[in-house]
Amino acid sequence: MKMTVINPGSLGQPTGYSNGLLFEGGSLLFIAGQIGWDHDQRIVSDDFADQFGQALANVLAVVHEAGGGPQNIARLLIFVTDKDEYASERRGVGVVYSQLMDKHFPAMTLVEVSSLLEPLAKVEIEAIAVIPAGANPTGNP
Repeated sequence: MKMTVINPGSLGQPTGYSNGLLFEGGSLLFIAGQIGWDHDQRIVSDDFADQFGQALANVLAVVHEAGGGPQNIARLLIFVTDKDEYASERRGVGVVYSQLMDKHFPAMTLVEVSSLLEPLAKVEIEAIAVIPAGANPTGNP
């Protein structure tokens, strides 16, 4: 079985992990937890919906790099540091979600955690995608 490491240049160089691993033959893409940071690994905003949107965009960057799109995401696991903040920001989260995912709703789980590794992060999103046969992953930049 061939494995391709998927690390989009737009996310910056990871340290101690890969943003995604594509296993050809099974076409499953496992996407590491992504937070709301930019290419320079700086949190984009203190706003929950902004962080959610950036984290989801980072997940999608890995999926695109592997040759897939939003419709290929099979599962999202969402970690939040404050479920009440998530609930109060649901409208904004819904707007950014629909902009990025349209009407595709994969299996999802939301879990409240006491903290994330990056102290300013309010949300982290992990995913599994199924990449179609014949997709052309670009792998590392």
